[in-house]
Amino acid sequence: MSQEIIKIAAIQMASGPYVSANLSEAARLIEVAAKQGAKLVVLPEYFAIMGLKDTDKVAVQEVDGQGQIQDFLSSMARTHEIWLVGGTVPLVSGNPKKVRNSCLVYNDAGERVARYDKIHLFGMNLGNESYHEENTIEAGDAITVVETPFGKIGLSVCYDLRFPELYRAMGEVNIIVIPAAFTDTTGKAHWEPLIRARAIENLSYVVASAQGGYHISGRETHGNSMIVDPWGTVLDRLPRGSGVVIANYSPKYQESMRNSLPALKHRVIK
Repeated sequence: MSQEIIKIAAIQMASGPYVSANLSEAARLIEVAAKQGAKLVVLPEYFAIMGLKDTDKVAVQEVDGQGQIQDFLSSMARTHEIWLVGGTVPLVSGNPKKVRNSCLVYNDAGERVARYDKIHLFGMNLGNESYHEENTIEAGDAITVVETPFGKIGLSVCYDLRFPELYRAMGEVNIIVIPAAFTDTTGKAHWEPLIRARAIENLSYVVASAQGGYHISGRETHGNSMIVDPWGTVLDRLPRGSGVVIANYSPKYQESMRNSLPALKHRVIK
């Protein structure tokens, strides 16, 4: 693992129901991040489609390894010579009425090097606001950590954030990515405390890229994309709207934190 400081970026969007329009916006923001020197760029959950109804993502599902969205991610990574985390992509599942909500990672040559299928499916019913991801998503069952020139990156998606045991099971990762589409209701209450907690307890950098704004469907997402360091300090954030959050990732700083406060070595229950 290289010890040099690199720039890492989280992209925030307010995606709509049209894949081509969302990809155009993602391309613009990836370019902005790359021009600022980012070598790792993370897109939000559902970056390619936030449909008018939940089944819209099923209609645009792709076969693993081929399709417009996956081709786009590969091309962007190769063109800008970046490692690109493709938020989530709707991939074919074992049920024709459901998709896998898959986080895909591409290296700087445009090769796909990792896939993580969201394990924890969001469900909430507050009367006037309800979500049931299990109706259109087939859950994954495998933890995914990818080796990169920047160290080990642990993959997770949105609702996974509420389950600290998932992150513990990753081992000592250097960076945790959390593409998300948090609701504004839960986001206001829990998003930042949970993001900072995951950074602190794992002494890890966290790159949390979110949907942030009003969507054509009427849904409102919380935004507040942020990058947090191993001490729990928010290095950069974007409250609302489309844009790029960028910060320095320092392996040496992380190593010093883990040596000064070796909490990961003090674990008793494993």
